[in-house]
Amino acid sequence: MTDSVNRISSGAPWEDKFGYSRAVQLPNGLVLVAGCTSVVNGQISAGGPYEQAVVSFNVAFDALKQVGLGREDVVRTRMYITHARDVDEVGRAHKELFDDVRPAASMIIVSGFVDPSLVVEVEIEAYREGAQ
Repeated sequence: MTDSVNRISSGAPWEDKFGYSRAVQLPNGLVLVAGCTSVVNGQISAGGPYEQAVVSFNVAFDALKQVGLGREDVVRTRMYITHARDVDEVGRAHKELFDDVRPAASMIIVSGFVDPSLVVEVEIEAYREGAQ
């Protein structure tokens, strides 16, 4: 592991259990944020796909804040959803959060998550030249 790579932890128990970081900041200014769900303080936030998407993105934004980046630095998003019927609601949340940023984005339908009450998981990549 290179010392110039900064690994960011959220303190979630799964990071140690499964061996991953909430985010990884590379020396070139790129920050990769792991999949985020609407789990906050160990509890799944109530709500449907729209609400879960907003909370999930806010979890990711919290990781970015730890390295001095924000929503405006996001260059790519990935949204994983469990049902095609949720496309519009998750898309609405994305538009509200990123309409003026316009990152590259993908929405992918998956068979499920570790907890069946989760219907959305998001990943983001952010970049700012010289960010360290």
